[in-house]
Amino acid sequence: MEKVNLAQKFGLFHDYWSPKIAGELNDSYVKLVKLKGEFVWHHHEVEDELFLVVKGKLLIKLRDRDIWLEEGEFVIIPRGVEHLPVAKKEAHVVLLEPKSTLNTGNVQNERTIADLQRI
Repeated sequence: MEKVNLAQKFGLFHDYWSPKIAGELNDSYVKLVKLKGEFVWHHHEVEDELFLVVKGKLLIKLRDRDIWLEEGEFVIIPRGVEHLPVAKKEAHVVLLEPKSTLNTGNVQNERTIADLQRI
């Protein structure tokens, strides 16, 4: 058991849309990711996904509405719900997801990262 300093961990990487594993909890990973710009519309067939904003702002676009997240706020996107994360400026986000979760969900493209780095 070791404590994790989020600011220190976020300082270890600079790439966007590339989640890093910072911890494990039961059958889930605690992932850290820096976001900037627009991602890709996608959904996860069998996994729920938690987005917790540590720094900046994050827009989660849904097909029927938008959810704005400020620092210290989180949202849980239920499995099967199509969503599009957007960060107009750099945002630091903690993700809590089952280990099986692929960052691009049902979409395979150049942003898909199957082999996550641990930090």
